[in-house]
Amino acid sequence: MTFIRRRDAAVFAAGVGAILERISRTKSFADDLSVETPASPIFIYAINLDRCAERWQRLRAQAVQFGLNVVRIGAVDGRLVAEHERADFNQRQFVYHNGRKALAGEYGCYRSHMMALTHFVDSGDAAAIIMEDDIDLNERLIPRALAALEAVPSAGLIKLVNHRMVGFRRATASAERDVVGRCLHGPQGSAACYIVTRSAAKKLLMTLRPMLLPYDVALERGWATGVGTFSTEGNLADFGPYRSETTIGKRSHYRAVKKHFILRASAHWFRTHDQLRRWLYALRARSGSRG
Repeated sequence: MTFIRRRDAAVFAAGVGAILERISRTKSFADDLSVETPASPIFIYAINLDRCAERWQRLRAQAVQFGLNVVRIGAVDGRLVAEHERADFNQRQFVYHNGRKALAGEYGCYRSHMMALTHFVDSGDAAAIIMEDDIDLNERLIPRALAALEAVPSAGLIKLVNHRMVGFRRATASAERDVVGRCLHGPQGSAACYIVTRSAAKKLLMTLRPMLLPYDVALERGWATGVGTFSTEGNLADFGPYRSETTIGKRSHYRAVKKHFILRASAHWFRTHDQLRRWLYALRARSGSRG
């Protein structure tokens, strides 16, 4: 029998080194959790802000219901980190690639996922699922995710949830009958749920530093990270009731930090070049391919 465990930023700092930003944290209601669950093949790392306790309560109940091992990652609240204290971040380079300034929530998302990847790598496990707290768990998530990973020998990361799937190209189907492949057009949106191998996580921790793009955009760029990246054609998990309650930013927030069209020329050039690379990458989506 195993336990649903909580690991937060304090453990990350001790195991990896000092985190440059200063983040105020309070004791979580989940610190004393001692609910036993049946062992599951791999761990699920769930990213959750301290101020979103009700989301963790929902996930915790689902983990008990389906017998899943869920590790809570205390998310970084980007609003509490001053711009000059952001680690692994260069505002000028971010503006060059995106044509706008980064939102505090985007930075928090990036740091939280990097923290989750680090926890996973430190665990020594071969694979893990990393998810955000607006996803609902289900009893078939892990078997389907593992089957998808097994079906594509070259895969290091498979996105299990996407917002957009345009120009999907099939690579293969898993033993669970989930179709796996790549999209000709993107970004697909969302880093809400994905399965990743340990070797791929190590590579992501190197290639995603510093933060040049929003995390969900950077994650799917296998042609740039060197990680064999695929997606399932259909979502393997559903969004819960908190999907519309974004903790990153609304459209008005994005518009407020966007540069004038002319000043976004570098971003337009980057996206055009990146789209060409995406097409080539999608066309190489084959079960045994190395690309």
